[in-house]
Formats: sequence, structure tokens, C-alpha cells
Amino acid sequence: MNFAMIFYIVGWILQFEAGFLLLPGFVGLIYQEYIPAAAFFATAVLCWIIGFLLHRKRPRVFDLYAREGFVSVSLSWLAMSIFGAIPFVVIQDIPNYIDALFETISGFTTTGASVLPEVESLTHASIFWRSFTHWIGGMGVFVFIMAILPLVGASNINLMRAESPGPSVSKLLPRVKDTTKILYQLYIGMTVLEILILCICRMPIFDAVTITVGTVGTGGFGIKNDSMAGYSPAIQNVVTIFMIMSGVNYTVYFCLLRKKFKEAFSIEEVRWYFFIILASVATITWNTHQMYGSIGETIRHAFFQVGSVITTTGYSTTDFDLWPQLSKTILLTLMFVGGCAGSTSGGIKVSRFVILTKAVQKELSMMIHPRQVKQIRMDGHNLPHETMRSTNVFISVYCLVMFASMLLLALDEFDFTTNFTAVVATLNNIGPGLAGVGPMQNFSIFSNFSKLILMFDMLAGRLELFPILIMFSPACWKKY
Repeated sequence: MNFAMIFYIVGWILQFEAGFLLLPGFVGLIYQEYIPAAAFFATAVLCWIIGFLLHRKRPRVFDLYAREGFVSVSLSWLAMSIFGAIPFVVIQDIPNYIDALFETISGFTTTGASVLPEVESLTHASIFWRSFTHWIGGMGVFVFIMAILPLVGASNINLMRAESPGPSVSKLLPRVKDTTKILYQLYIGMTVLEILILCICRMPIFDAVTITVGTVGTGGFGIKNDSMAGYSPAIQNVVTIFMIMSGVNYTVYFCLLRKKFKEAFSIEEVRWYFFIILASVATITWNTHQMYGSIGETIRHAFFQVGSVITTTGYSTTDFDLWPQLSKTILLTLMFVGGCAGSTSGGIKVSRFVILTKAVQKELSMMIHPRQVKQIRMDGHNLPHETMRSTNVFISVYCLVMFASMLLLALDEFDFTTNFTAVVATLNNIGPGLAGVGPMQNFSIFSNFSKLILMFDMLAGRLELFPILIMFSPACWKKY
């Protein structure tokens, strides 16, 4: 284990977080919130000093192998959350550090699960930082830093694979550095575009920025107590479109920019993604049409909630916990499905479900024709055995983590629906669940122990399980 390199990277990450922490400090100054601004500036200084001390000693060997990549990413996300929670406690917006850490991890992992019963009483600086953590964690802080980090070859791709969501990570361009630049250019472009459109729709600039970073990062921390319900239908429709766009594999946008239209529309996962959305909206519209004043309003709520849940954003325009059982079951299913690989969404990912479906079809065909040779194909290519194996292992580990978390949460003696959807909502980085953690409720009901379990689920879900789990393996920490 190259510990020097791990400390070097964690130090680099903390220095970048110090820069990010300056932004809510400036927001505090703009709104004349001087004590909150001072708290963010002081935390930024502390973060920079510790990051500098960890980063100042350059490692002799800059090579970063798979296990160092996993550990570096996991420890960096944990370190960012630990320091990112400090201002909430200092300002007393969230006095309990466990609650502050829960809120911060929920932000960085783009989960959007909150322990706050009342959001609008927070300072502008805290609201901005709370939302901005979504944007930092959405595309991934390592994807941003790798555009300038002086690493080459396998070192970069090992970090990218540890942080990027999906069953496999591909490079858009031959160099990882160029790939990360393209990804962030697309990410920033989509962010700026949504802010401009929301401002045109007469949303206040502060609201437009905070809602946008939550939308594009598919995070979903609401800045109002009713989430998005109080905004105009036009604004809700804009947010719906950008949520669904953010759940699409960014490779599609890259292909469109390069005028490779055939490649963009030939990605099988994306076609299934839009089919699932349309089928879910049609069914929910039929199932809930009597609950709203018009068919247009019903379709708007259905599109918003389906887009919010499948992209794991977590905003809401209505209390879907009051919907009929069929509609709630569809939303619960979408929580597992998630968005596309290579997007900012959480969940198991559409591509994995497509792969599993094809694997089942192959097995059924093999039972009928045992001697046939049949390859599983996706996007016109044969799927390698390694992708199939990793998908099967991921689903198995996912189920184990989910059931273990539910078992531990049962100690709090809440009903099954509350515990089950709390685990599903955090492990899939969604935010709201049903019953006690529904869209109009929050996670403050759980004990500190249960909150720690849910924090682990949020981190494990965002980093796709293995980077977090590998740290519990003794073999991971052995020296070369």
C-alpha cells in the first residue's frame, strides 16, 4: 500500500475543499450574515492547513494501483464530509455534529435525505453550502481534480473507476485528463443553462442557483419546506427536464457535440431509460388522475416525481406518499433502477438491469437449446465476461448491504416501510422514502446509531459499494 500517495491525494482534496468553502462564506457576506461567513472562512483555513500538511511531502512513487485508488477515493470523501459538516455546528444551524455530518454526507453523495424539519430558517450561507455539496459530489470531485492532477496512465483511470458510477468506465478521449475536461465542460454548461432558464422564468437568482446545483448534481436538497411544490408549473417543468437530462449517460452529449448522432441514439441503455420513464408516467397518470384538478396537472406531477426518483434527485411537488399503492410501488421500483451509467444519478443503474435481463434470457434459451453458443450483446458489441461477473457480484453485495442495514435499523422499532425505504433511499442516493421518511417527513426520527448506518449506505451507494467495503479487508492494508 502506497500510504504516502494516499495522504498526498487526501491533502490535495482538502485543499480544493477549502476553496469550495470560500463560496458560502462570500454568500454570507452578500446577505450580511457575518458570523456564518466567518465560520465558513475559518473552516476553509483549517481545511487548507491540514490539506497542506498532508500534501507537502511528495511521495517517492507516484504510481497508484487499484486498491490505492479505492482507498484514496473513500478516505477523501470521508474527509470532505467531516470538514464540510463543521460550519453547520459552529453556526448552530445544525447543533448536533452527527446530524451535521449526516446532512453533509447526504449532500456530497447527492442523496438529499435531510434531518432538518424546517429548512427556511437556515442562513443563506448554510443553504448554499448544503446545496452546493450536491454539485461537487454529482460529477465527482476526483473527475474535476484529475483534469489538473499530475498523474498519468493507470493512476488516473484507477481513481476515475473508483468514483464514477456504472458497471464500467470508458474514456471519451484517449487521455483520461481530456475525458475529465470534457465531462466538466458539459456539466458546467448544463448548470449555466438551467440557471439562465430559471431566471427567465422569474425565479430569484439565489433560488435558481441552489435549485440548479441540486438538479444537475441530482441531489435534491430543497431550499423550501415544501421542496418544489410552491414554485410555478413552468419552473417545475424546467426542473423536470433537467433532472431527466442529468440522468442520461454523458457520452450521449459528447457524441451529439461531435455530431456523431448515430452513436448517440444507438446506446441501448438510454433508450430503455426513456422507455421506463414514459411507461411509468403513463401508468401513474392513469392511476392518480382523480387526485388532481386536470389531466395536465396530473401529468406534470407524474413526470416530475418519476424524473426525480429515477434520477435519484429527490425533489418533490406533491406528497406521493398519499398516492395509490400501484403508483407508490412504481416509484419504489424506480428507486432501485436509477439513472444511466456515466451520469450523476444513483441507483443500481439501467445498464445493469438490461444486462441482467439479457442474462436471464440467455439462460432460458440455454435450457431449451443446451448446445447453442449465444453471446450477450449490448450496443452491437459482445459483453465481456468480466462485465457480466462484476454485475452479478454488485447485485449480490448490494442485497447483502441492504438487508444488513435493514436489520440494524430495526433496533429503532419503526415500521417496516419506514426502515425499508430509508435504506433504499440512502443506498440508492435518492433522499425521500415512504411513511416515516416520506417526501414531507425527514430522517431526524432515527437514533445516532441508525444515522451512522444510513451515512455508510449513502457513501457506499455513491461510490458503488466496493471502494468503501474494500477498506474493511485486512489484505487491502498490507504493504507491498
